[in-house]
Amino acid sequence: MPGFELFGESEKNQVQDVLDSGVLMRYGFDGMRNSHWKALELEKALAKRMEAKHAQVVSSGTAALTVALASAGVGAGDEVIMPTFTFVASFESILAIGAVPILVDIDDTLTLDPSAVEHAITSKTKVVMPVHMCGSMADLKALKHICDKHNLLLLEDACQAIGGSFDGKPLGSYGDLGCFSFDYVKTITCGEGGAIITNNEKFKINADHYSDHGHDHVGNNRGTETHPFLGYNFRISELNAAVGCAQIERLDDFVAIQKKHYSTLRNTIDSLSNVTFRRVPTGGVENYSFLSFFLPTEELAKKAHTALGDAGIDACFYWFDNNWHYYKKWEHLTHKKSLGKLPQEVINQLPDYSKSDFSKSDAWVGRTISCLIKLSWTDEQVAERAIKMKEVLAKLA
Repeated sequence: MPGFELFGESEKNQVQDVLDSGVLMRYGFDGMRNSHWKALELEKALAKRMEAKHAQVVSSGTAALTVALASAGVGAGDEVIMPTFTFVASFESILAIGAVPILVDIDDTLTLDPSAVEHAITSKTKVVMPVHMCGSMADLKALKHICDKHNLLLLEDACQAIGGSFDGKPLGSYGDLGCFSFDYVKTITCGEGGAIITNNEKFKINADHYSDHGHDHVGNNRGTETHPFLGYNFRISELNAAVGCAQIERLDDFVAIQKKHYSTLRNTIDSLSNVTFRRVPTGGVENYSFLSFFLPTEELAKKAHTALGDAGIDACFYWFDNNWHYYKKWEHLTHKKSLGKLPQEVINQLPDYSKSDFSKSDAWVGRTISCLIKLSWTDEQVAERAIKMKEVLAKLA
């Protein structure tokens, strides 16, 4: 997914602008910065590209999820439904505000199963949080219907899928809130950074204040600003935002490269009888950052993963045994391991995930291999890679 593969003069020029001004903080120092406001510039560009009314850039994708939840008034004891296949930041952000992560199964989209979501709703549920893993999306239409039916918020974690779309809308803009990550290995990067988008003005104002210690940002004297409510420091620096300003302008070019490489790989292995592909919901367009496919059995998927590595085909992931991305290895969540005492609501309400039955998720993730799509490959390298992949996978048929 990494935009860092194609760093160029535009990123250098944006960063140099900040260094020339000498102002690395996104707020204040108006007289010194010569009207350079990189965080604001990035927010405007994001809102335009994502077809949202508002954008708030923050220090990371994890911060974006945390701020998004807080901005919508989610807090202690509220339940947030999330998938078993995601990144640990999903439940970290929920726990950070004292809320309770409710894990549910995925389906063949490798994202939230709407029927599992429906069964997990309780009187304490406040948010449904689909995570658009590996460049593709959940069945957002079905999830939106469920949220409308139960008066719940739909928060899209699009951290791995920026540039994709659903029903003609950019991913992240379909729900009430959308979040992105701009860390070093995302499709576009700030080095470290993240963003929230929304059409809800109250959520935007809350996110703006909450991410900067509760500052109301009224006037041009930071020392006299008031604090309507508690907040924390999730600010992005101007240096990081500057990189993002260059990268957001290149997003469509990056996605086009990913699509070309993805298509070459997929078209080459498509004829294999032992390979099927993740389902993309009708109306969805991936950002093509990963090619994800299923083998007939867990055993064959493990063999395929090993064989691909032995053949020198790098960047192929078998998530079933992954420490970061699949529930099986989240012992710190299962056993409620924390440096400090967890809120009583979390202790009381968090399910005993050591006894949970996520066999439906296991049936999909256990058979899944996801191949990263790199921007820096030449057409010749992609063609060679595709042929090798087909040869390796064909031997397992």
